[in-house]
Amino acid sequence: MARHKLVDAKIRSLTQAGIYGDGDGLYLRVQPSGSRSWVFIWRRFGVRREMGLGAYGSGAGHVSLALARTKAEEARQIVGAGGDPKADMAERRAAVRVVTFGQIADEYIETMRPKWRGAKTAVAWERFANAYVKGLRSFPVDAISTDDVVRTLRPLWHAKPETASKVRERIKLVLDHAKARGLRTGDNPATWKGHLDQILPTQSALTRGHHAAVPYKDVPALLAKVRSASGAGARALEFCILTAVRSGEARGAAWTEIDLASQVWTIPPSRMKEGKAHRVPLPSRAVEILREMQKVAINELVFPGQKGGKPLSDMTLAKALKTAGGAGFTVHGFRSSFRDWAGEETTYPREVAEAALSHAVGDAVERAYRRGDALEKRRALMAAWADFCASGRVSDG
Repeated sequence: MARHKLVDAKIRSLTQAGIYGDGDGLYLRVQPSGSRSWVFIWRRFGVRREMGLGAYGSGAGHVSLALARTKAEEARQIVGAGGDPKADMAERRAAVRVVTFGQIADEYIETMRPKWRGAKTAVAWERFANAYVKGLRSFPVDAISTDDVVRTLRPLWHAKPETASKVRERIKLVLDHAKARGLRTGDNPATWKGHLDQILPTQSALTRGHHAAVPYKDVPALLAKVRSASGAGARALEFCILTAVRSGEARGAAWTEIDLASQVWTIPPSRMKEGKAHRVPLPSRAVEILREMQKVAINELVFPGQKGGKPLSDMTLAKALKTAGGAGFTVHGFRSSFRDWAGEETTYPREVAEAALSHAVGDAVERAYRRGDALEKRRALMAAWADFCASGRVSDG
């Protein structure tokens, strides 16, 4: 097809509105107002397609005849290769707004926020997006590579294994979200199995020898020191250990949740990680602690903090543990201590021990048939745990 039919002199002399061909798909469109602009026209799968190449002229922001021909040639080559000039031309790719990892992380948080129970999950995600992956925020989300992920994880991998594991999983979720939205393709570079497990050491290998949980045989001696200490922090820690609940569940306990007559503490769904109410049978020592706290109650919280309406902080319990000689261990680790004791020293069924920790056991069908929460069986288990914590002796069930 003939090309280069137009010359600048002819273009400047055009007064009649219409479309004038330069050849092989390049046209000059003249509007009734007299303005002139370039278009490239081609057919794809039998359908006429058109793309603007800019306004005719020689000044800034205009496209000369020579430049229009250069652009048209690039478009022809793309069409010949089976591509789409609207998407594949270099200047158009450069003009596409770069979508960064930080933008997608923020959008993921806002998308998922309504699904998360409690504010802590959102806070943890925001800390992840703005602190732990700060170095990735400006990266194009479609260009995040394995090297980028590993470089982000390495500083945490040895120093904070649990945090590193959560950061990796959250990077993976953000990248999965981006892929689902068509913003990236290919495998997820934050995948663990069959990918990062070939590059980074496993978490179990990293944490071997770092005993976050007090060995259960050492719990009675440590708890005796906690019991001898005064203060709400020591009482909350002791209560937390005896009931095998999470720190936040114990610290946030409200008097309206406690039934001293039946010796049952019912934690509402809104305060449970699983979003399901959890009944906790209270051993006699736990009841004694509650009666002690009842005498000095100042609000609806069993273990109120110094700030009005706020519970004790997690650091208060951690300090009480450290004072009792538990430096290097965690309050949460006592749940593992309890589970190890139940498995090693008693014959209580696994399902009862797991129910005491509010862990789901079995698949969805099995759980559907097991409607009860084994409260009385758990009452006997928790009484045996309290006896062990007080004396170090095992009374099996």
